[in-house]
Amino acid sequence: MEKRETSQTWKRIAMSFFGVIVTGFCVGAFQKANLGADPFTCFVTGIGNLFHSTYSTFYLIITGILLVGVFFVEKHYIGIATVINLFFTGMAADLMRTILDSLFPAPGMGARVVMMLFGVFGTCFAASVYFTADLGVSAYDAWSLIAGNKYKILPFRICRIITDSICVLTGFLCHVTIGVGTVITALFMGPVIQWFNTNVSEPFLYGKK
Repeated sequence: MEKRETSQTWKRIAMSFFGVIVTGFCVGAFQKANLGADPFTCFVTGIGNLFHSTYSTFYLIITGILLVGVFFVEKHYIGIATVINLFFTGMAADLMRTILDSLFPAPGMGARVVMMLFGVFGTCFAASVYFTADLGVSAYDAWSLIAGNKYKILPFRICRIITDSICVLTGFLCHVTIGVGTVITALFMGPVIQWFNTNVSEPFLYGKK
């Protein structure tokens, strides 16, 4: 039993690293595709525009505020993956962007659509993997999980659609360009994450039932 628990712990840690790194790769793919950023990026960019400040400045401010809220409401969602997310997502995104810039200096629409789709489904898969690992999530991700799992306001997939849609609307009102990738992510990320949870991540961690 102890050996099994140790094995599962290492699985969770590996899943956390994998999920965060792939999330970063997907952010880089979204940036290169230039067909609309993910909802949280739209939100942060919009608030930054409102105060005439940079994305990086308001990313730290908004993430910090959300993280403090999570700590007081349900600190269970703060863990090693939260720290990994904070330090490695940006580096992974920059690496992916560098690789794509060298391989596709001026990508056509077909290549951009493929990058966008990789960003959409890769982000959903990565989120599912590190949500299931249950060693902490990003401050933004935590709020839809809290609403769906702790307070059971609505199913998680619906809570995720609502939080993503609020972010997109805020970005739009603050003059952020909304692309097809943004809309697809906002409407379908919650349900697709739930599908990956049920069919991939949970069977991998706990074994097929």
